Amino acid sequence: VQAKTWVLKWHFEGFPKDGDFELKVVELPELRNGEVLLEAVFLSVDPYMRPFSRVRMQDGDVMIGTQVAKVIQSNNPAFPVGCHVVGRCGWRTHTVSDGSDITRVLADWPQDVSLSHALGAIGMPGDTSAKKQNFPIFKFEFWFQVGGHFSSVAIQQMKTFGRIAVCGGISLYNDTTPQTGPYPHLTMIFKQLKMEGFLVGRWEHKNEESLKRMLTWMQEGKLKCREHVTVGFENMPAAFMGMLRGENIGKAIIKV
Repeated sequence: VQAKTWVLKWHFEGFPKDGDFELKVVELPELRNGEVLLEAVFLSVDPYMRPFSRVRMQDGDVMIGTQVAKVIQSNNPAFPVGCHVVGRCGWRTHTVSDGSDITRVLADWPQDVSLSHALGAIGMPGDTSAKKQNFPIFKFEFWFQVGGHFSSVAIQQMKTFGRIAVCGGISLYNDTTPQTGPYPHLTMIFKQLKMEGFLVGRWEHKNEESLKRMLTWMQEGKLKCREHVTVGFENMPAAFMGMLRGENIGKAIIKV
């Protein structure tokens, strides 16, 4: 089996460019005991890929990322042929996995809900929304995430004893010179605000519970979400750069 992969030729300098990526074809080995062969169905592009590529990748590595894949060969009874999984397989059309880096899609996933949502509202990005609600911060029909200069304006509008959950900084990711100021310290003191950063992995032990809850909310119409779908694995770099520019309204997804 041949797999198409997108590799990072070298670390990004400033905003990503077409020349930073290279499409390669690799031969996959035969399956060993306990392994499965996955075929990508949907892939995700997310803001975290930009800063995490610096600390988790070497030049020439396959781009990091998550996908929904179908098991097309299996030597692992936990993942029979035909089932769907979510895995941190990176930008690959096909992957050999020993099962340690993949998770079965929820067993009761409704047929009328696209599996792409396992990369969005019923996946890691949706998990952060559920965690933010627990703080709680906002109770609006629409949430607006802000960062950079916008955050300076937003902090000024906070109520006394307000709480701020920080889970991203996309406006900073492509800077070659770090941004400085304005500084929110006096506002935080006078309004007695609390600001806490978090990574979604802190609550991985609650993932199944959270995902089932959000799937129920979606079916009940309480959770509404949009997707921005790009068709074609060859268009992944363009979709990634478009997402960083804010061209998408809704979760950025690539459909193979």
